Amino acid sequence: MTTTKQPGPFTVRPMETAPAGPGHRSDAEVVHGWVTHPRSAYWMMGDARLEDVEREYAAIAAHPHHHAYIGLRDGEPAFLMERYDPTHVELRGLYEAEPGDVGMHFLVAPPVTPVHGYTLAVITTVMETLFADPAVRRVVVEPDVTNTAVQALNEAVGFEAIREIAKPEKDALLSACTREQFAAATTGARR
Repeated sequence: MTTTKQPGPFTVRPMETAPAGPGHRSDAEVVHGWVTHPRSAYWMMGDARLEDVEREYAAIAAHPHHHAYIGLRDGEPAFLMERYDPTHVELRGLYEAEPGDVGMHFLVAPPVTPVHGYTLAVITTVMETLFADPAVRRVVVEPDVTNTAVQALNEAVGFEAIREIAKPEKDALLSACTREQFAAATTGARR
């Protein structure tokens, strides 16, 4: 059953790697609940312990070419976004990089009550956040070839499949979306 409450608006902030204060959950604790949820199977962290998530995101925070962010809805964590330089992380040597390329991952918190259009609103926010950087000309992604749900979302915001690539952890569908493709796909999109 869906509600009539509209998705968004969202805000995005850097993921905090420090432990939370008394009475609050840390970002790692929140993300641990998301990545280990059965709906997040493609994130490949289903068996991760909290310590594994803390270590993974501390490494991302320390990496000069990889960054993690928390998306908020009404001040509450709603999604995870990762931004990376594909010439250094994830796609290094696997595709023909172009100037202004940025890589992206996103993960939506498992819903308590589904909201129609919610995930589309999240990926739209992620893309707007990336393209807010004038240096970004194109976003590249590498979802699992069997993840047709995210491929459909990618297509809805302007991504075009380039080709399948073999990564160590999966066979992926390399896809890209230029600033112009995103604008064309989302003109008039409901936020």
